[in-house]
Amino acid sequence: MSRIVFVHGIAQEVVGPESLLAEWYPALCDGLALAGGEVPARDEVAMACYGDLFRQAGHRGIGTPELDASDVEAGLEEELLLQWWEYAARIDPRLPGPRDRARLRTPYPVQRALDALSHSAFFAGAGERLMIGAARQVRRYFTEPRTRAAVLGRFERALTDRTRVVVAHSLGSVVAYEALCAAPDRPDVVLVTLGSPLGVRNLVFDRLVPPPHAGRGRWPASVRQWVNIADRGDLVPLAKGLAPLFGERVRDVPVHNGARAHDVRPYLTARECGAAIGEALAHRSG
Repeated sequence: MSRIVFVHGIAQEVVGPESLLAEWYPALCDGLALAGGEVPARDEVAMACYGDLFRQAGHRGIGTPELDASDVEAGLEEELLLQWWEYAARIDPRLPGPRDRARLRTPYPVQRALDALSHSAFFAGAGERLMIGAARQVRRYFTEPRTRAAVLGRFERALTDRTRVVVAHSLGSVVAYEALCAAPDRPDVVLVTLGSPLGVRNLVFDRLVPPPHAGRGRWPASVRQWVNIADRGDLVPLAKGLAPLFGERVRDVPVHNGARAHDVRPYLTARECGAAIGEALAHRSG
């Protein structure tokens, strides 16, 4: 009966809940210890795992099929890559931006974006397949109703009446938000979002269910408190603050994760994250 439920983000197709918890649980304990909070037992923490729903089917070739710029679908995939590129160039003046044509080898926007992102601090060393795959999972979640429903179902089954805190990373924050909005009568929880893209207009925010009204997202009725944590160097939460879109009850907290800006482990080990989770556990146990 888990008091804390984790929800992972993209690129977890070949791992399961136990493998993920082997990394996330120690980082959680470190963050809580730094903040002076209660450290929960291992069996009080669960992982809502959905990565396998995006795992490719087997094929006759050897290895994983490569993806290149020609595989990027117009619309959400292309726009997401272009926005990542624009933000990466904004925070790193050494990186060629979308308007800097002279310093780039190719005139094609998607290929230029992939070339630039491969030299950014965020995607350093990442191949095109990884970058395209990340954008593709976001697109599939929002455009494939059966996939979306299956992902939401995994999260809903992980919740129990004892769940007090939901800690959601990256695309997992979208999953948690939509599922909690759909369950207004469940026991209240604290929502902690890490590196969340929920505030990315047009590509994420405007595709949410329930849809925003008059430019504002709906507050999930079962959420007692919402703490949103983001690193300035993290490309995924292009909009770092969620309070302007979801209301002043959201507490936006900046952190610095070093070179691994989007990695969940430095998010979890941050004192600020440990404090948010620790306060939620203490509130319900007191």
